[in-house]
Amino acid sequence: MSDLLDTIRRFNRFYTDHLGLLSQAYLQSPYSLTEARVIYEIGARPGVTAADLTRDLTLDPAYLSRILRRLRAENLLRSERDANDRRSQNLFLTDAGQSEWQTLGDQSRRQIEQSLAPLDTDAKNTLVDAMKTVRDLLDLAENNNTPAILRQHRPGDMGWVIEAQTRFYTETFGWNDQFEALAAEVAGQYLKSFDPALERGWIAERNGRRVGSVFIANGGEGIAKLRLLYVDGTARGLGLGKLLVAEAIHFARQCGYRQLSLWTNDNLEAARSIYRKAGFRLVSEERHRMFGPELTGQTWVLDLRPA
Repeated sequence: MSDLLDTIRRFNRFYTDHLGLLSQAYLQSPYSLTEARVIYEIGARPGVTAADLTRDLTLDPAYLSRILRRLRAENLLRSERDANDRRSQNLFLTDAGQSEWQTLGDQSRRQIEQSLAPLDTDAKNTLVDAMKTVRDLLDLAENNNTPAILRQHRPGDMGWVIEAQTRFYTETFGWNDQFEALAAEVAGQYLKSFDPALERGWIAERNGRRVGSVFIANGGEGIAKLRLLYVDGTARGLGLGKLLVAEAIHFARQCGYRQLSLWTNDNLEAARSIYRKAGFRLVSEERHRMFGPELTGQTWVLDLRPA
């Protein structure tokens, strides 16, 4: 944890220095970063109230009041009484304020363009993806009740499935690269022989970020196989694994399969609990060292037709 915190602190120092956020004049303007942000918010949200700014920007009311006084004194700000609340004032930029707002926006864009100039297109795309990942993860941490949505798999998903599961199992359980080989083999065979009438994959997303997966493959002779069940750490505890398995079982029944089979390992207790509660029964076990540590592989089945 200390390494994580130190890494984040180093990044914060680097980024604030990179953007010049600690300088008294932001973007070579006469305004501090906070003052420029207030100008931006009023320009982007005409009619916003001081209470809104205090809440949304987490500012001390007295500090915001001083900023607003300065903007009024420089003829950048005007206010109107709120028709719905006579105690509140709606804030607007004057023509001069709009001009300053536009100037700050132009300067900000130029600063970003200059910063990105040395990067090629691939590097820029990598940077944007990394920024989106940081934002999505922190949003999820702050809004942990955001529901997940399920969608069918599409091109590009399998690469994520293999990478996410390999990273999880190697880092959590110390498995070797043979698990990645197996996941890639399963995923490749699924895509190569995919039959949409009898097979389907689901990807779970939260805020546009992939956080889970499960697949139904045709095992032949009326048996379906449940493959590559996974739930990302940011989405655990929300019942997503249970939802993915339930969706897979429903699809297998609709397709007329007589049985649903899966293979797992005895140390994956969370997954085994989901299978057990869904009605699967353990039918065989075998010891192996396929992924490095000694494990007990298990085959579970669910009868889909009434006895």
